[in-house]
Amino acid sequence: MFKGSMVALATPFEEGQVDETSLRKLVDFQIENQTQVLVPCGTTGESATLSVAEHHRVIEITIEAAKGRVPIIAGTGSNNTAEAIELTRAAKQAGASASLLITPYYNKPTQEGIYRHFMTIAEAADFPFVLYNIQSRTSVNVLPETIARISQACPLLVGVKEASGNLEQISRLHAMLEDRVAIISGDDALTLPIMAVGGQGVISVVANIVPRQTAELVATCAAGKFQQAVSLHEKLLPLIKTLFLETNPAPVKAAMEMLGQCSESVRLPLVSVSGHVRKSVQSALVEYGLLKPEALK
Repeated sequence: MFKGSMVALATPFEEGQVDETSLRKLVDFQIENQTQVLVPCGTTGESATLSVAEHHRVIEITIEAAKGRVPIIAGTGSNNTAEAIELTRAAKQAGASASLLITPYYNKPTQEGIYRHFMTIAEAADFPFVLYNIQSRTSVNVLPETIARISQACPLLVGVKEASGNLEQISRLHAMLEDRVAIISGDDALTLPIMAVGGQGVISVVANIVPRQTAELVATCAAGKFQQAVSLHEKLLPLIKTLFLETNPAPVKAAMEMLGQCSESVRLPLVSVSGHVRKSVQSALVEYGLLKPEALK
């Protein structure tokens, strides 16, 4: 269930509020363009600046709009274990398929603290979860040995979103897990190499604007057609690079506004992209064929 092309769904805002109409349209757009799993309220969904009520509502809307067509992995992580339990229970109650739990940030727990954090949430919520390892955001790296320990003790661990950028670590993790748990790329630029060492898909930022092309790349890798996948990967790379010139999700939201999907609005302390990055995003969309050349004039 938790593999293939998955989108880290952006949360659209209008006049400071969650734009529910646009969110429903984004869900339809993703499903109609071969995205296999929706992941609301992750980093790209700006979960850090959603209120608890908004967090619940975004997940509810995503589930309602999906109408059972694809699974929903709801972002419910926190650096507060008790809060993560509350958010996970609410997502389970709303009808999500699993939760996405980021490694605790700011606190900088030890590997033992990380282990107990995930085990405590699993015991309290009794809900399948994907562990999200992204040291650049959290300041802590979850070691393969810790993930393997969680996997051995907890069958509710169904996936690991790996955004460490360390292919050697990901290879070791795959060898330890022996396909008991899906390894999922958390970095668009590394989807191909991660799948080449045993990964089973991606939770993607770029899929917000090119879901069909992302799905094609993932399907080609899954079929073992890596020579063909390289050309798809290389075509996507300039677009991916542009979407990370400033802090995610500001660039992808700028692209989404240019494509008429939703407003580019982000919440403080994030700000909309600077002028030169806006031009780079626009140029990348034209180069990829998503905008006409006249857009640059």
